[in-house]
Amino acid sequence: MPLAVGTVAPAFTTTDTNGNTVSLSDFVGKTVVLYFYPKDDTPGCTKQACSFRDAQEQYTNKDIVVLGVSADDEASHQAFTQKYNLNFPLLADTDKTIIAAYDVDAGGYAKRVSYVIDPSGKIIHADASVNTATHAYDVLAALGL
Repeated sequence: MPLAVGTVAPAFTTTDTNGNTVSLSDFVGKTVVLYFYPKDDTPGCTKQACSFRDAQEQYTNKDIVVLGVSADDEASHQAFTQKYNLNFPLLADTDKTIIAAYDVDAGGYAKRVSYVIDPSGKIIHADASVNTATHAYDVLAALGL
């Protein structure tokens, strides 16, 4: 069961695709789509990431940050990003602390769940029934955009 709408999003600090330190607090004042996925470069996860890649301009135009999270490491994220020309950061959660904090642990990997976090840090949308091919556009629709 995903975290409930209205819950304050759990804080985290980790590294992204390029080894940069990223914290949720870096995005205070912005809307954040935090999506969890099982594994880099697998069919469903690729469709999902590419849907966000293809919709990135719409997210950027609305000042919405997209962050993908899996238990894969930076090297895996780099290869996945390069192979599919991903244009948003992937976060490495190799110790699965973010996965646990957001209640998306599926026994060694992340369940496919997305959260939308408002500028004040509260979860305003949670989706555990993701269509990988249309996910990015489904989130925009859920936000009325």
